[in-house]
Amino acid sequence: MIRNMNIYPLYDDGNHKVYWLGIEEAEDEKGILTNQYLVIDGNEAALVEPGGFFVFSRVLRNVSSVIPPTQIKYLMYSHQDPDVVAGLNLWFEYAPLAKLVISELWVRFIPHMAVLSAGRTIGIPDKGAEFQLGNSKIKAVPSHYLHSPGNFSFYDEKSGILFSTDIGAAAFPEGEWYLFVEDFDEHAQYMEGFHRRYMSSTKALRAWVRSIRKLKPKVIAPQHGAIFQDENVDRFLDWLDGLEVGIDVFEKEFYGE
Repeated sequence: MIRNMNIYPLYDDGNHKVYWLGIEEAEDEKGILTNQYLVIDGNEAALVEPGGFFVFSRVLRNVSSVIPPTQIKYLMYSHQDPDVVAGLNLWFEYAPLAKLVISELWVRFIPHMAVLSAGRTIGIPDKGAEFQLGNSKIKAVPSHYLHSPGNFSFYDEKSGILFSTDIGAAAFPEGEWYLFVEDFDEHAQYMEGFHRRYMSSTKALRAWVRSIRKLKPKVIAPQHGAIFQDENVDRFLDWLDGLEVGIDVFEKEFYGE
């Protein structure tokens, strides 16, 4: 059974803090489980992958247990999927000073969510950008076509944590769940089907792996599934580097070599 878990610290040096924002057993009945993350530096915070409507109350409660939502400077969205952005209206109300950060590709779609976002939206150019948070920086790392054509991972330079969006997502079987990957070989089976279908390009995936190796992250934290740390960071990148995905798989399976 999936147990209810509240906020969990991933990094804390006294001034800079990173939290995973919990999970509730009831969420398992409503859709695929999602991870949300909070980065705090001094009196400023960034909420990474804020999530859809049905997780909002849990995420708001856990954010509020650490900081007032008025201290949220950025709502950071990797891409446009509803499990990432569908709670935006609520966040604009409860975090009135926060700016929405998303690929320039999706900025014009935000009003279709009935969100009055004028003056509150920051479009990320395709090549990426850096965002100042207190005395630290969060880097938007291009992750295009993995799986969205306008997609970004977010790298917190101070903690060394990479928020990898859907890259690293795992679909657990019923009754199975854990926060950190311990047995990589066992965990890989929960990732493979998702990546082969949802990641659109092997070439894009390998380019992303090369760019991430240069950053040397200490932790990789995806939007779905479990978090990679220690030796499993390199094992995960190695696994991705050898994986064939998307159109390359589709072409062989449906049209032959």
